[in-house]
Order: sequence, then C-alpha cells, then structure tokens
Amino acid sequence: MAAKEPQMRTLVAQTQLNRPLGKAVYWTVLTVVVVVFTLVFIGPLYWLVTGGLKSTQEVVQSPPTFFPSKIHWGTYATAWHQLKMGRLLFNTVYYAFGALAFQLVFDVAAAYSLSKLRPVLGNVILGMMLATLMIPSAVLIVPQYLTVLDLPILHLNLISTPWAIWLPTVANAFNIFLLKRFFDSIPQDLLAAAAIDGASPLRTLRSIVLPMSRPILGVVSIFAVVNVWKDFLWPLLVQPNPANQTLNIGIRSLATGLPQNVIIAALAIASAPTIVFFLIFQRSIMSGLTSGGLKG
Repeated sequence: MAAKEPQMRTLVAQTQLNRPLGKAVYWTVLTVVVVVFTLVFIGPLYWLVTGGLKSTQEVVQSPPTFFPSKIHWGTYATAWHQLKMGRLLFNTVYYAFGALAFQLVFDVAAAYSLSKLRPVLGNVILGMMLATLMIPSAVLIVPQYLTVLDLPILHLNLISTPWAIWLPTVANAFNIFLLKRFFDSIPQDLLAAAAIDGASPLRTLRSIVLPMSRPILGVVSIFAVVNVWKDFLWPLLVQPNPANQTLNIGIRSLATGLPQNVIIAALAIASAPTIVFFLIFQRSIMSGLTSGGLKG
C-alpha cells in the first residue's frame, strides 16, 4: 500500500480554502496586505521622483499635491548640470566597484579557507569576526580614521585616495559568514574528487566552488555596492577634495542655495542606479540567502 504524501501545514486549512466564503476571505486579506505593503515601499520612491517634477512652490506647499500640476522635466537636467552629477556618479561607481572587487577576492578566500581548508583555530577566528558585528560602526570611526591617516608599518597617508574607502570595506565579517555558510553546503565529495584528479585548492576554488556560488556572489556584490553607495560619514571624513567626493557628499556640498525641487531631483538620480542594480540581481538575493542553509 502506497504511503500517503505528507501534507503541508499552513495558516489556513485546505478545507477552508475550498469553501467559497473561506476562499473569498483569503484572497481579500492577501490582496489588501500586498497592496498596503506595496504602497509602503513604493510610496517614498513615488514622492522622490514626482518631487523633482514639481515647481519649487508646489514642492513646499501644504498640503502637498499627489500629482504635479505641471511637469517640469528640466528640473532633472538642471540638477545634473548644477550639481555635477556626472563626476559624482563616476566617483561613486569607481569606489563601489573597487570595494566590490577587493571584497570578492579577500572575502571569498577567507570564507573558502574557513569552510573547506579548516585552518587551526578556524572556529575561533570566525567567532572573533562575528563578534565585530556587535560593535556599532560609529565606534570604529576614530580608529579607522587614524589608521588611514598613518597606515601602520608603511606609514602612508591614505586621505583623499580611493584606498581610504576600499581598505576598510575589505574584511566584511557578515559577507564572510554568508560565503562560508554557502561553501559549507557544497558536498565535500566534489572537492575530494577534484583533489584525486590532482587539482590544487586554488584550482578547485576557481573551477568548482566559484561556478556553483553565483547566487551568493550576487548577494555579496549587492551588499558591497550598496554599502559604499549609501555611506555618508566615512567618505565625508576621508575625501575632503571636492573632485573626489561621492554622490551623497557632493549633493550635500553643492546643494546650498538651490531650489528644493532641484535637490529632490538630484536625490532621485542618485538613487536610480542602486534600484536598477537591485532589480537586475533580485533573484540572486533570494536564492543566495536561502541556499546556504540547505544541505545535500
């Protein structure tokens, strides 16, 4: 006699969903929840985009208008030219993807060694890394600044250089933990077979582990880029030269005396790349965050 397939336990029983009233209530509640949460997340973005399309008087008036009474497309062009958004955007992309490159190299190497090479005191090292996540980032500002002001051993001043932004982002404990959890889920038999074929640990990492790790690498890439893109305080301290400033610092420095709608348009332009970047890699976020917890 064939065994019965186990039924999934849900908040609403299947028998209730088969009833007309239960089905109507279920879909009504689901639709309301989805619509409310969509408005909560999309609402601020809508006000950001439409705020740049309004006139200055319409932006500051109370009560605010839901739709622009007259669309001013030129506000975005004004923000682009007056705030020198092209240069600021290039600087931010340069810093963000430079930090991403260093994180992918060093964090992947650290996670791979902790997961598969099993160094002496590896668990202690991982525990110390995770303990740093308990320290507020504001507490680390002063020691980080003193470090880049006079780099130990080499005695180099990294202020106003890209290294002042890149180096503090290299050792990211959270990304190392995510990568290690994913590498733990890769069957050890694959690595053993590669070792029997004569592959070195580096060749195994390059030819087997990394091709299988595209989802988690996408997640780490998103975190690395967004962390640099949204950071304000650290670039403000280490990039005093206006020619080297990021979008956040440049808009703050050059926005003095500009109309409110121009500033809002500049903020919308600054937010657009990260939203597009997220939409491109959104599948990698879910698959990467869930696959690390599965074995097999």
